Amino acid sequence: MDNSWRLGPAMGLSAGQSQLLMSLLLLLTHVQPGTGIAAPEHINYVPQLSNDTLAGRLTQSTFTLEQPLGQFHSHNISDSDTIWLVVALSNATQSFTAPRSNQDVPAPANFSQRGYYLTLRANRGLYLGGQARGQLRVLRVGNDTHCQPTKIGCNHPLPGPGPYRVKFLVMNDEGPVAETKWSSDTRLQQAQALQAVPGPQSPGTVVIIAILSILLAVLLTALLAVLIYTCFNSCRSTSLSGPEERGSVRRYTTHHTFSTPAEGAS
Repeated sequence: MDNSWRLGPAMGLSAGQSQLLMSLLLLLTHVQPGTGIAAPEHINYVPQLSNDTLAGRLTQSTFTLEQPLGQFHSHNISDSDTIWLVVALSNATQSFTAPRSNQDVPAPANFSQRGYYLTLRANRGLYLGGQARGQLRVLRVGNDTHCQPTKIGCNHPLPGPGPYRVKFLVMNDEGPVAETKWSSDTRLQQAQALQAVPGPQSPGTVVIIAILSILLAVLLTALLAVLIYTCFNSCRSTSLSGPEERGSVRRYTTHHTFSTPAEGAS
């Protein structure tokens, strides 16, 4: 609704002057304070994590987003414009300042100082609406373990558990063109260290442990006694002959019967 006819008489201005004043106010509302650069168009889209059933949706150094399909159809965005993913710590989103050109884009190496960086460079041709059936289109943040963190656009593994927030930023040679809303907080998985059972043991647990220890000791003692007894009996029943022992042989006299030769034999 045009309120210039109300604003003019209130300020003592004519209709033409009121129209000019309203045009200036509209222009100022689309300019970033202190920069003289037109503020980017706001796209009503919130980046989302991928489906819960996707393996590796959250790891210790990566997380997976749904692709923003069909979100960059505005007439202010051209096919040659660059679409960046802004990755920021949750407490650094308020201090985020869009770079004035693609050459000024912060790299992951500056993340510890600035609290944000830009990665996953694309264009709207890669984010056209719709997708083939059975085709999964996602963006894995922090998935490149080989790129140098000093390189602009490097998708370097995330340095900590976060929390992180992301948004998409469209840029051309003159600066930012459009941007989405910030996502909600995303926390990465953390390694779980093995820990002992916390707190003191209950009296019942102590009694059970003591009884089991006594039974184990009795069982081991009985087993040792059986082994000693078996070995002692085996050694006692076996006679061993030494080299000094000699065998005796009894002599027998063999009696032979001779027949008497017949008389008259020559």
